[in-house]
Amino acid sequence: MKKQKGFTLIELLIVVAIIGIIAAIAIPSLLRARVSANEAATIGDIRTVISAQAAFQSANAGWYTGSMSCMSAPNAGGAACIPNYPATAPTFLDVGLAPIGTAPAPKSGYNRAFTAGLPPVPIPTNVAGTNSVSSYVYQASPVTQGQTGVRGFGGDASGILCFSTTGVAPPTTGTIGLDTASADCNILS
Repeated sequence: MKKQKGFTLIELLIVVAIIGIIAAIAIPSLLRARVSANEAATIGDIRTVISAQAAFQSANAGWYTGSMSCMSAPNAGGAACIPNYPATAPTFLDVGLAPIGTAPAPKSGYNRAFTAGLPPVPIPTNVAGTNSVSSYVYQASPVTQGQTGVRGFGGDASGILCFSTTGVAPPTTGTIGLDTASADCNILS
């Protein structure tokens, strides 16, 4: 009788057990890494929106825009965005952050929301768009708390970016700005 070559059942069970232990250690680390990446991308996006709004403000007679569409297509809105804005001039945001005609979509595991402040009265329509506002808030909260993100984030016209540890977006004031006095608004530097 020939001796057969191969693995015994015990050897196979040991290999499967080792693979299971490695997976049990690695999977939580991968999930934490994904959450960290989502949060970092969201913080970067909010900083980008704050910078883009500042650039828009300088091109729009000192007023922000109340429409995210104006950030990605400032000349398509005509008088609503920036009057007489050249068609060959640069845009302020990519359509991924400022979709045309719709609200910001979930991105990097976070739901996004843009809230415009009050319009100037009267609007100087010869130099500023009719969508002009005095302030804004851009907020993000995890699509699935604990899985796609842990903290909620927000940025406003003052340039402040803060987070809440509860996962909801930081609270705002009645004048459309972040409520920096709230315990749920931890300022990021």
